[in-house]
Amino acid sequence: MSRRAAWLTLALVAALLAALVSYLSAKAVPYQETVDHGPSPEAQANPYLAAEQFLRQQGINVAHANNLDGLPALEPRQNSLLLLGERTNMTPRQVEQLLNWTRAGGRLLFVAEALWDDSTGSSGDLLLDRVRLRQSLSKDLKQAPPELIKDRYPELTKLYLEDEEAPAYVGFDTDFHLEDPHNLAQAWANSAQSTHMMQLNHGLGSITVITDAELWKNDQIEQYDNAWLLWYLTADTDVTLLFNTDHDSLLTLLLRYFPQALVALLALVALWLWRSAVRLGPIQPPASKARRQLEEHLQASAGFHMRHNGRQYLLQALQQDVLRRARHLHPGFEQLAVADQWQVLARLTRQPTRAISQALSPRPKQRLSNAEFCRQVAHLQTLRNAL
Repeated sequence: MSRRAAWLTLALVAALLAALVSYLSAKAVPYQETVDHGPSPEAQANPYLAAEQFLRQQGINVAHANNLDGLPALEPRQNSLLLLGERTNMTPRQVEQLLNWTRAGGRLLFVAEALWDDSTGSSGDLLLDRVRLRQSLSKDLKQAPPELIKDRYPELTKLYLEDEEAPAYVGFDTDFHLEDPHNLAQAWANSAQSTHMMQLNHGLGSITVITDAELWKNDQIEQYDNAWLLWYLTADTDVTLLFNTDHDSLLTLLLRYFPQALVALLALVALWLWRSAVRLGPIQPPASKARRQLEEHLQASAGFHMRHNGRQYLLQALQQDVLRRARHLHPGFEQLAVADQWQVLARLTRQPTRAISQALSPRPKQRLSNAEFCRQVAHLQTLRNAL
């Protein structure tokens, strides 16, 4: 190829590439795509991370605790303590300590954890029972007729404030309801059918009881006025969020939810160890060869087969031995029908046909009694000896 032809080929290839790029550029449409990688590890470990960040943005100091050990060092005045985690292990002493802290000027907020039980006169939630409020299921309340409920948002909880024309709307779980049988609450917030937040004074401080804290978790705090309510309840104070972010170990969960299964497992392990343990004791000397007679070998063999194969195996062996001897004495015996075989055996052994049929007929699979087994063996032995 000449130099001129090479340049022409190169120019043609460049022109084709330019045309292709121009075509693709005209057809290509730029777009943006957002890839959701899910919550960050910090958000997964702390369900109230967004709530903490929101309060800090409002200029509120926020701390996080896993237990009440630091309560004695927490100044009551200008401090809010939010109990958002599980409190089933709270002791009466801790309840009294918490109420004393509130009485001295602290703001306490906690989630009602248990339902009121009329039969016992308590709910089992020590803190809720001490403030004399009760929690029940909304479905157990006497429902008002739908035509009497004039509420645009019956599933949302409304909080009315002075000098405000419209209420704040928050997303409490409407499955639960708070009751104040002693008229202690100074403020409350309701949905169409039930109450989900109550506030009452306690000494120099205040107590706020809510039915759930799900509205302040990472995936719900931005909805409705949920974030505003958190700020409203903690304004002008430092905040301590108390919830346990440490996950229970597998053993702890098993002990909590499956104690019977663990007991059964331990019993099985103990039985297995007992069964597998090495027996310690004097070594039994081997039996003398002089006592190993043929009869003993036959008895041992028969005992082995009976233990592992059952009595049917021994009876079938005797029946096969009788038939084998009959074939030897009467050529063509195996080709005869069963009734004819029994006739031949009756003639050879001088036994009645009925006895032969009882001895050679297949036995039912149920376990034979000792007497029946011995009787069957005796019949077969008689037939075999006669042959």
